[in-house]
Amino acid sequence: MPGQTRPVSDERDGLLAFLEQARYRLKLTGYGLTPEQLRAAPSASEHSVGGLIKHTAYTEAGWIDTMLQRPPTYPQRYPWDQRFDVEEGETYEDIVKFYDEVAAETERAVAGLSLDQEVPIDHSVPWNPQEYDNWSVRWVLFHLIEETAQHNGHADIVRETVDGGTQYTLMAAAEGWPESDFVKPWKPASE
Repeated sequence: MPGQTRPVSDERDGLLAFLEQARYRLKLTGYGLTPEQLRAAPSASEHSVGGLIKHTAYTEAGWIDTMLQRPPTYPQRYPWDQRFDVEEGETYEDIVKFYDEVAAETERAVAGLSLDQEVPIDHSVPWNPQEYDNWSVRWVLFHLIEETAQHNGHADIVRETVDGGTQYTLMAAAEGWPESDFVKPWKPASE
């Protein structure tokens, strides 16, 4: 996938394309990491690259459940559980596979809904506006783009702290770009 979002045909396609691009960039932050590096939290943040990718996937799944007004597909284990943990033995490939499954469910769900369909606002949390009763599917997609982009930047900083890899150097390595004056593909420290 190139570094820029593909051309879009309409609003729904645009929202889904920009969300897809944001997901891709977030997943790239874990490219080439060992399981230990995937769990490492070497910066001022307590979060790891793997934890940020996993959390963002669970967050998207939760929003799709809210949008479809169904019980949680992945219930939280504890009230404070935000799914930032990477289990022992869990790999980058495991996390990406899960995120891809969530993305496919988002695509299916959004295909069958009007962007104007109302989505109830959860008033039990203090960060949601109390004066409104509903979001829209459109709002949820914008929010998922915002959420994914926020964690993308966060994961990019953590990744750079782990081994110096950044978005475009990782993209160049993952996609096999030739080295140029603009970008040198990331390589593991052992190479």
